[in-house]
Amino acid sequence: MKHLIFSALLLLGAANAFCKSYLVHNEKELTDILPSLKAGDKVRIANGTYTPWSVTIGTAATASQPLTIEAETKGKVIFKGDAGRTSFKITGSYIVLRGLTFEDCNLVKVEKRSGLLVEMNNSQHCRMTECTFRRVTAKSQYMPLVTVSGNGEHNRVDHCTFSHNADNMDVTVKVTKDNTPQHTLIDNNLFENKNPVSWKNGNGGECVQIGQDPILLGTVSATAIVRENRFIRCNGEPEVISNKSSNNQYIKNQLENCIGEIVMRGGHDCVVDSNTIKGGSSGIRVNGTGHRITHNRISDVKTGIRLMYGMTKSKTETGFYVAAGNCVIANNRLENTTTGIFIGDSKNADWTGKFDTVRYPSRVMQDVAPYDNTLEGNVFVHAGSEVVKQ
Repeated sequence: MKHLIFSALLLLGAANAFCKSYLVHNEKELTDILPSLKAGDKVRIANGTYTPWSVTIGTAATASQPLTIEAETKGKVIFKGDAGRTSFKITGSYIVLRGLTFEDCNLVKVEKRSGLLVEMNNSQHCRMTECTFRRVTAKSQYMPLVTVSGNGEHNRVDHCTFSHNADNMDVTVKVTKDNTPQHTLIDNNLFENKNPVSWKNGNGGECVQIGQDPILLGTVSATAIVRENRFIRCNGEPEVISNKSSNNQYIKNQLENCIGEIVMRGGHDCVVDSNTIKGGSSGIRVNGTGHRITHNRISDVKTGIRLMYGMTKSKTETGFYVAAGNCVIANNRLENTTTGIFIGDSKNADWTGKFDTVRYPSRVMQDVAPYDNTLEGNVFVHAGSEVVKQ
């Protein structure tokens, strides 16, 4: 056994001996070494302030020897200015992007292409960690800072800070009819101080968005996990966390004084468990079927949990909104609310002229009531009304 361990250590040492470390001072230096990068290499970006770069990193690294692209010193590698392309596009495997700061950037469109700061596209087991996005402004609507896209899997966004960003979406998992990343993990990030968007319809300011088309693509399974993030004074729009696909999990997140909710806008069979929501507008809004809303602590809001009317009650029929059905609402604690649980919000809302009925062949009346939902074990403390049904 000792000989086996010694041999393994020798092999590991030999492998590490062939790994290289680089210090780059500009985009060209990084671009020049990209073709030669391999598993175990480490690239440090020299401390300094730069205009946004545009690089694609496609190295196939390994779990034991990831490729690392990182700041020479965390917080001292700063990208500022207009971004009309994707600054860092990661397409390989086991690549770590660490410690970069994007500050006072503007996301702009150039030749109909949107600027984007970080994209993991068709990547496998890649990670963005300890990065900061501060005072970034989107100059067109529906522009995210960070996107996970393509048919990749097991990518992670963690321990990053998103602060004082404007008119943008912060982190999105892109779901299309052809491509959906699987098993994305978004965890232990801080989102804070986001003002209402300036767009006329008030949309496009989510902090986390999993899917973009809940009407036609809500049944697509993304298997994303959003857990242990903090959202403080995030007021970009009514959806702080926006679910628009199926089989996702939202666990142990904290929302503090946010004018917005955890929203099951579309999709089915998601888990919303052990989140803490304190202050702000409301807590959790539910459309779609088969969701489990459990063990959440919601306090000091007008309405704790809202089960919504829809245009349909089916996973297979097209509805601009799907009524909340076959959901389990259990073991939640609702404290200091005007209404603890509201069953039947938006009853008979008329959406005539408010969406494209050719693109979305849906009825326009939101007149299908929530149905077959199970409420059990919920605790109400100082609630004006515990359960209201309309």
